[in-house]
Amino acid sequence: MVQKIYDNALLALDGLLFDGMVIAAGGFGLCGIPETLIDAIVESGVTGITAISNNAGVDDFGLGKLLKTRQIRKMISSYVGENKEFERQYLSGELEIEFCPQGTLAERMRAGGAGIAGFYTRTGVGTMIAEGKETKLFNGETYVLETGLVADLAIVKAWKGDPYGNLIFRKSARNFNPMAATCGKVTVAEVETIVEPGAFDPDHVHSPGVFVQRLLLATHNEKRIEQRTIRQEAA
Repeated sequence: MVQKIYDNALLALDGLLFDGMVIAAGGFGLCGIPETLIDAIVESGVTGITAISNNAGVDDFGLGKLLKTRQIRKMISSYVGENKEFERQYLSGELEIEFCPQGTLAERMRAGGAGIAGFYTRTGVGTMIAEGKETKLFNGETYVLETGLVADLAIVKAWKGDPYGNLIFRKSARNFNPMAATCGKVTVAEVETIVEPGAFDPDHVHSPGVFVQRLLLATHNEKRIEQRTIRQEAA
């Protein structure tokens, strides 16, 4: 069996990071984000990153940490509304952004992982999203061409993993993580628990180990709530 388990995030990322690289990060909002690996990338000092992610984190958490240290040059994202530093950098021209509708972003990552160069979608037609992109008529409807995304490195966060790299995600953490795992030339996964070989029912595996080259036990599992909304109890 190929050894995929690494003792820590710095070792798992050794030899993979370089200035100007493209990194795809899994997770949905602040759920299921690779916190341990993000901290290690901050520590590495690598710069000029193009980050592919559903969101940009918040000011002091998630990809927000890499924005704070100015290590990200460009974001390909769908939701960035919770990060004031992101807003400041974008409005001042310090940060490049490629906005992408959420479903389209997920499909672009999946397409990149499947070796599909591009696909047509109706989402974004007639908006700024479609400007400068090829369009085509199908059954009388206009579709816009979107390209698949391939990253130099994908970083993902799973609930459980086995030594073969098979991963199981939990609930909302399953959003974007499986797609990110496929679209990286190299994928590094951090997991909350490493189980013994054969512990998984094969039907329960969300990301097969063929997509995961390196694995580590996460040291940060904060599971922060992005927007905490509670109901007022009646008096």
